[in-house]
Amino acid sequence: MIGLKSTLNCIDNSGALIVECVNILKNKVTNGWGSVGDEIVVVVQKARPVSAAAQASVNAVKVRRGDVRRAVIVRTRKLVRRPDGSYIRFDDNAAVLLNNKREMLGTRIGGIVSSDLRLKGWGKIVSLAPRVV
Repeated sequence: MIGLKSTLNCIDNSGALIVECVNILKNKVTNGWGSVGDEIVVVVQKARPVSAAAQASVNAVKVRRGDVRRAVIVRTRKLVRRPDGSYIRFDDNAAVLLNNKREMLGTRIGGIVSSDLRLKGWGKIVSLAPRVV
């Protein structure tokens, strides 16, 4: 359950390391709490440093500190109940940054993601992840 001011690790290669949730973009059914697969608006709190040489290259960092972006939640510390009755909980909260077309900003995923993403329409993220639980 991700709420306002929650911090999440960014597990893609967009350049962001830590992001902070400022809005949950979904129906107001859960009173402003986001779960795995929900789209949120985040502010980049910590980003990878950029050197002058790397800034001119093709693989330039796509985000900077203070940027406001959309993201999708891929892991939460809160227990999530699955349809088969099992529960799953991760060690941290994590997200993947998106552009305005709801496409991934990065090209790689650097960690485990929840398989619930496939059911919510985020198959591209699941296919790029090294491990799905």
